Amino acid sequence: MRTFATLLIALVLITGCNPPVRENLSGNEPAWKEKFDQMLPLLGHRNWVLVVDKAFPLQNSPGITLINTNEKLIPVLQFVISRIDKSAHVQPVYYKDAELKYLVPEQVPGLEAFRSSTGQVLGGLEPKPILHDSVFVKIDAASKLFRIVILKTDETIPYSSVFIELGCRYWSQENEKEMRQRMKNEKTR
Repeated sequence: MRTFATLLIALVLITGCNPPVRENLSGNEPAWKEKFDQMLPLLGHRNWVLVVDKAFPLQNSPGITLINTNEKLIPVLQFVISRIDKSAHVQPVYYKDAELKYLVPEQVPGLEAFRSSTGQVLGGLEPKPILHDSVFVKIDAASKLFRIVILKTDETIPYSSVFIELGCRYWSQENEKEMRQRMKNEKTR
C-alpha cells in the first residue's frame, strides 16, 4: 500500500496532474443522505439531480458528482423529492426516460409496481418524457457550467431513472419574462 501511495504521489509531481477523485459514498445510508443534504443548499437553478438505475454509466465530466446510494430507486427518489420540496430556493422540473412507456410487464418483472410507486412518490405529477440518449446531451452541456448530482441506485428496471432539473422557487418564469419585456421596452424608448 505504501508503494502505491508513493507511486501516486510521484505521478502527480511528475505530470502535474491531479489523480481522479470520485465523490462516491457507498454502503452507508446516512452518508449519502448527509452528502445530499450538504449539497442541496448549494444547488440552484440550472443544476440537475439525477436519481438513476444501476446501469447508468459513470461519467468523466468534472461538473458531475456521483453518490452511490446502494438503495432502490423509489426510496431515494422519495428522499430527494422531500428535501427539494422543503427547500426555499429550488423548484423541480421532472423528466423520465420516454422509453419507459414502451416497456411491457412480460419483459420486466416488477414494472407495474414500479410505475405505480413512482406515480405515488411524484404525487400524480407526470414527468416530461425525454429520450434516454437526449439526457446525456443535456447533462453534458449543463455540466460544463453547472453541477450535476447523480444518485446511483440499485434499481434494475430499465429506463427507470428520474431526472430533476432545478429552477428557482421564488422567481417564476412568468416573472422573468415580464421583467425582460420591461427591459426591452426601456431600451426602445
